[in-house]
Amino acid sequence: MERGGAASPWPRGRRKPARAACRDPRGPYTGPSLRPEGPTAEKHPVSTPASSSALRISASQGTARHELFFFNYFRLGQAAVYTALAFRPEHMNWPALPEPVFARLFALAYLLAALVLVARTRRTLHRPVLIVSIGLSLDIVAALLALVLMHDVRMGVAMMLAVNIATGALLLPFRLSMFFAALATLGMLGHSFFDLAIVDVSDREFAEYGLFGAAYFACASLCYVLGRNIRASEALAEQRGIDLANLSQVNELIIRRMKTGVLLVDEGNRIHQLNESAWMLMGNPSADQRDLGTLAPELSRRLYHWRTSGKLDESATMLADGTPEVVPRFTRLAPNDDSHVLIFLDDTSLVSRRAEELTLSSLGRLSASIAHEIRNPLAAIHYSAQLLAESTDMNDTDLRMVEIINNHCSRLNEIIENILQLSRRERSRPETLDLGKWVHHFVTEYRQGNDLGLDILRAVSGSEPVAAVADPQHLQQVIWNLVQNALRYGRMPGEPARVMLVARHSEAGIPILEVIDRGPGIPPKVAAQIFEPFFTTHEYGTGLGLYLARQMTEANQAALEYVRVAGGGSCFRISLTPPARTAAAAPMAAQA
Repeated sequence: MERGGAASPWPRGRRKPARAACRDPRGPYTGPSLRPEGPTAEKHPVSTPASSSALRISASQGTARHELFFFNYFRLGQAAVYTALAFRPEHMNWPALPEPVFARLFALAYLLAALVLVARTRRTLHRPVLIVSIGLSLDIVAALLALVLMHDVRMGVAMMLAVNIATGALLLPFRLSMFFAALATLGMLGHSFFDLAIVDVSDREFAEYGLFGAAYFACASLCYVLGRNIRASEALAEQRGIDLANLSQVNELIIRRMKTGVLLVDEGNRIHQLNESAWMLMGNPSADQRDLGTLAPELSRRLYHWRTSGKLDESATMLADGTPEVVPRFTRLAPNDDSHVLIFLDDTSLVSRRAEELTLSSLGRLSASIAHEIRNPLAAIHYSAQLLAESTDMNDTDLRMVEIINNHCSRLNEIIENILQLSRRERSRPETLDLGKWVHHFVTEYRQGNDLGLDILRAVSGSEPVAAVADPQHLQQVIWNLVQNALRYGRMPGEPARVMLVARHSEAGIPILEVIDRGPGIPPKVAAQIFEPFFTTHEYGTGLGLYLARQMTEANQAALEYVRVAGGGSCFRISLTPPARTAAAAPMAAQA
């Protein structure tokens, strides 16, 4: 297997995006929300089925807040009216006060109770039913006392009590609303029966109080239905608000994670918003850099050309040193409005990689079908050559020709195996391995199956176990290929190869396997391409070995990279996945 391939220029880590403007020094702008510049909206929790009852409670509390305030303030005004009537000037004869002292004491007591209820309104918002029930009971008792002590204002008292009952019905259950309406009606009718002071008008008062009782029931029923509809409307509006906030949050997350860069630029070439991809494609600008002309002059020039002529330059360009080339596209945020323009930056490297994946997939399937067709005649040629080599009538020249046939058959079979591996992507079956024991077992097994001669292959591991999760068969194949490469190419001219297989932990505690040789190393220009498919520096290579090795490591959630060794030599490093904490105590499989 020969060396070939290029390492990705992008780091594996991903920046956590800032939620508010200019807070993260690595990401200067507020996520991808394409709104005018300003602080981002507060996040709303995603609603769940379990939150429907809480939503109704929240809506009912919101309704109760306004109605309870109105209820208590109306009672305060009602008490102020009673107080003003009780403390009327002496020269006024209306209303008649048979017992002025009791009337004034009653008015002051009712006014004090109303003030207490108003002062404690905010503290009692979580118990509206109890507070309204207490308030209505107080209002009915106060109305009956006012009828006795201020008989001349009986019509006004009865009308104000209707407002109390109607307001209470907005907040109370239906049965409780009907109870207080019945209580007020019975109180009025009872007063008309036992009021013996004005016998000549008792029949008329009885009829009036009966009509007021009917009005109490009608107002209570109507306001109960109205309150129920108000609460349902508020619950629906709040649910719609939460759904809208959730949808906005999902949209922002989608745009933030898009591979395509997105910018929002105003007519003064000032950047208002950009997502993570745009931030990286523009060279990771700092928070205070928002002028497009300063950050990306070529992009600013194309934007001006598009605004003035309407023509789009679709050629690729690089916005900053070390970033991939992009193809910018422009669109107005609103029709016929140039004040804000959306800029989309299409990363050409993503398109190239996708095209490469599609090409390799198609090529793999085609190559596999061809390889299967070649394998049968190749096996026949190889078998015939082996039989021919066993003949006793062949001279040295013929034996040499048979040897050449066998060697090329073996080489061609190796190429076919690599092509078949390119088309076959076997599923990973990870296990927990002790890499220290695994490398010693691998070296022992390799020595038994291969004649090393003067070459040196040794395993190096510490005393502590190095646990990792990987498919033993995949790991065996990858390490075997890397060791084969190291023994073949990692030697100085005229000297035996010296190869080490090292199992250790990185500084961050990640399990690592390294294949290290003391050869001449790989030139930087070649090292940048060794993992690319079909790249090879060997005369008879296929360029698939290291590419397949990296594909297998990535299938095991691992990473394969080339590291140049100081003082000469090469190192192929595999960073594996550590086991989960819950499985740390489980027994580790030490063999492939």
